[in-house]
Formats: sequence, structure tokens, C-alpha cells
Amino acid sequence: MSGRTRASGAELAATAPSFLWLALFFVVPTLLVFAVAFRPSDPYGGIGAGWTLESLRALGNPSYPAIIWRTVWVSVVATVLCVALAIPTAYAMARAPVRWRRTILLLVVIPFWTSFLVRVFAWKTLLHPDGLVKSLLVALGLVQPETTLLYNVGAVLLVTVHTDLPFAILPIYAAAEKFDLRLLEAARDLGAGSWYAFRRVFLPGISRGIQNGVLMVLIPVLGSYVVPDIVGGPSGEMLGGTIAQRVFVDRNLPNAAGLAALLALAVLLPLIGALWLQTRRGRPLRMEELP
Repeated sequence: MSGRTRASGAELAATAPSFLWLALFFVVPTLLVFAVAFRPSDPYGGIGAGWTLESLRALGNPSYPAIIWRTVWVSVVATVLCVALAIPTAYAMARAPVRWRRTILLLVVIPFWTSFLVRVFAWKTLLHPDGLVKSLLVALGLVQPETTLLYNVGAVLLVTVHTDLPFAILPIYAAAEKFDLRLLEAARDLGAGSWYAFRRVFLPGISRGIQNGVLMVLIPVLGSYVVPDIVGGPSGEMLGGTIAQRVFVDRNLPNAAGLAALLALAVLLPLIGALWLQTRRGRPLRMEELP
């Protein structure tokens, strides 16, 4: 018992800094956002005294359902595209010779060496009516000269996939690198085809990496506002941009907090539900499985 107690104390001491960090910079700010959502707005752009449900009633704005729906489906589609591209990339990286893996990994993380805003503005230049992409597509006869590549949902999806793809590749590659590729050879020796072995052996074996990749892409995209604001325009507005507008333009902090609380619930409730289902099945949740 004393040895078990010492081990528990060591685990607690090791996790305490991370727990305090998350509590200070995640839990406390989230609770403050929920609290501000129940405060009235100040005429001077601050937070008024007292408590009210006005910010929650404002969520019934007729324009919000369309923005929320666009935010959800763009986030889901961008996540699916990123994961679909990341899985074969991670598989190829895991099968590459060891001496090439670091080089390929370096190529994946090179975009992080460039400012995020620079990359987004570079795409805006490329998709401009006089940009290289538009000129090339017109020359190939794939689009008409009057076609607009900017300020639509398609541009938001394209730029989002480009900027967030490394976040899907890295966790999936981390899982694929640990996967024993000899299992695929064994499955083929037992009569399974290459695609069947990939789908029934490899994908389940890296499921934790895929789940982490989904979370790494989905959560940031749900709150994204830079990409929709720069390349999406009014037709590509998402919930993150609406929150930013309420903060910086309208100076209505309680209304922005209400929208942010709604976005936080959209992210947290599915995670809480998944944890609850795992505990209901009687399967203990391991720390390494936490997203």
C-alpha cells in the first residue's frame, strides 16, 4: 500500500503543473466567458452591472442559424478533407526509409516557419482575379473569365485545408510510425487484398491518431475567423468572424460572450458525451487516450 501511495503521489506531482496550467488558462477564462454572457452590455463598449438574459435572447437573431450551419458544415468538410489527405501521407511516411523520414517530416512542418497571416494573404493573391491560379484556370478553359475564386465558401475550404493539413498529418503519422507494418504483410499472406488489409488492419491500428487528428483540425476550424474574413467575404462568414465583429466593431462584449459560449458548448458537449459513453461501457479511460 505504501508503494502504491508513493506512486500515486508521484503521478499527482507530475500532473499538477499541467493541471494548474489548464485550470488557469482554459477553465477560468471559459467560466468568465459564460459569466459575461449573462451580463448587460455597456453603452461605452464595456460590461454593465447586474445580470440579464438579453445576450441569450440575441442568439435568436435570424441571421445566426445560417452562420452557425455554415460554420458546422465547413468545419466538418475541411476536417474530412484534411484527414483523408493525411492518412495516405502518414502511411507513406511510415513506410519510407528511416533516412528519409526526417526530411519528409521537415517538409510537413516547413509551413509553420511562415506567418499564418502571410500564408493566408498569399492565397488571397493567388486567387485574386488577376492572380496566377485564376489566369491558369482561364487559360486551360476550366473557368470563365468572370468566375470569382475569392470571397466564397470554396475559397475558405481551400485555404483552411492548406493551413490546417499539418495538424492532421502529425498525430496520424505519430500513430502510423508506431504501427507494426508487418501486420499488413501477415494479412496479405493470409489472403487479404492490399486495400482490405489497409482498411481492416492499418486504419484500426492508428484509430487513436486519426481521432486526435480530427480534434486538432475540427476545433480550430470551428473558431476560425481570419481565413473566412480574408478570403471568404460576407458569403463565407463563420461564427468566429461574427464573434470578432461583436468584440472589435460592435463593442458588444456580452453578445460576443454568448456566441463564444455557444461555440464552446458545441465543442465540449460531444467530448463529454464520448467520455460518458466510455465510462458507461465499463472501460477505464487511460490518460494517453484523452484528446
